[in-house]
Amino acid sequence: MNLQDMMVHRDNSTRTVDRYLMGHEGRVIAVRRHPAVLLPPVIAFVAGLIVCGAAATVTGVFWIWWLWLIPVGYLLWKVIAWSLEFFLVTEHRVMVINGVLNRTVAMMPLAKVTDINLERSITGQMLGYGEFVMESAGQKQALRNVGFMPYPEQLYLEVSSVIFGTIDESPD
Repeated sequence: MNLQDMMVHRDNSTRTVDRYLMGHEGRVIAVRRHPAVLLPPVIAFVAGLIVCGAAATVTGVFWIWWLWLIPVGYLLWKVIAWSLEFFLVTEHRVMVINGVLNRTVAMMPLAKVTDINLERSITGQMLGYGEFVMESAGQKQALRNVGFMPYPEQLYLEVSSVIFGTIDESPD
C-alpha cells in the first residue's frame, strides 16, 4: 500500500471533506490517520475479552459478559471517529477535520506555516506512521501537532512541496 492508496479519492466519503472547502479551493492532499491510532481501543477490546472470559469461567456468572460491551462500544466509537477524521491540505490552508457528533476543524493558512518537522518514534518507525509538527509565524496555532500520519516520508515531501513550493524539478 502506498500514499496514493491511502489518499481519499472522489467517492461518497469525501463529502465530509468537501463541505469544509471554500468555493475557490480544491483538495491537494486528503488522508486519514494511520490505523495504528486504533491500537489502544483494540488492546482494551482484547483485554476486556480476556478479563470477562476469565471472570465468567472462575465465578460461573455469565452476566459479566455484559461488561464487555464497554470496550466493544469504545472500539466501535473510535473506528467511526477514525473513519471521519481527515488531514487535508489545499492550495491555501492545512486542516484537520474530526469528530463524530460534534465536528471540529483545526485550520492553519499556508502563508503562516514557517516550518514543518517530521518526528518518528520507534513504534512509528515499526508501524509506518509519523507526527508532523508545524511552526507558524505569530501566535500559537490550534494546528501544531498532527500525529499518526501514514507514509510519513512521502507525505512529508508532498506537504512540504505544497507549502513551500518545489525548488528543484530535476531528477538528480
